[in-house]
Amino acid sequence: MKLLAIDCSANLCAACVYDAVTGQIPGRQVLDLGKGHAEHLLAVIDKALAEAGITFADLGAIAISTGPGSFTGIRVGVSTARGLALALKIPAIGVTTLEALAAEAASAFPGHAVLATLDGGRGEIHAALFDADGAALYGPAIATLEEASALARDNKAALAGTAAETVAQAAGGTFDLGPLVATADIATYARLAVRKGPGEKPRPVYLRDADAKPQAGFVLPRAG
Repeated sequence: MKLLAIDCSANLCAACVYDAVTGQIPGRQVLDLGKGHAEHLLAVIDKALAEAGITFADLGAIAISTGPGSFTGIRVGVSTARGLALALKIPAIGVTTLEALAAEAASAFPGHAVLATLDGGRGEIHAALFDADGAALYGPAIATLEEASALARDNKAALAGTAAETVAQAAGGTFDLGPLVATADIATYARLAVRKGPGEKPRPVYLRDADAKPQAGFVLPRAG
């Protein structure tokens, strides 16, 4: 089976084709955009498919990063994945950014629990804890620094994500540190999606409300 993986959850606009039989990545395209995922995602997907020498008709599933992360990027990615899956009559499989970051840390430090953490702003940490076998023990949820550091200490966890160093410093002691970035490699999402298999339709993982709010003073009254 050929699977298309998509990630727009952070600064990257990424897509890859994963061959579930060989475990290879025959096509991938990654742009470091920051913003503007909607304008570039379909071109990124097209280039990944072209590099792999396949078309949409050859796909058996789509993997998508569901967040937490950029509100706009997650919305673009998830809606695109679900739209393609519906049109192609194939499953879309959601993988959270915290799952993917934890998987990369677990690969580097086998046998350890992993606490994946992202800086959520406003003093918040987006966190998820996984045991040594990758099973979720906590989250994804919003945690305070104190709560996150307690999870790290109590579980002797390896740490990953943008808040990992902050959590390690608050927890004291020495911790194994995995990737200190906002999202995992696109191939990680593909591999995790194959492992999870089809389930519920992917939904964005928003752990708090968007910063942008409608300004009540500019709302027009409804006619009639």
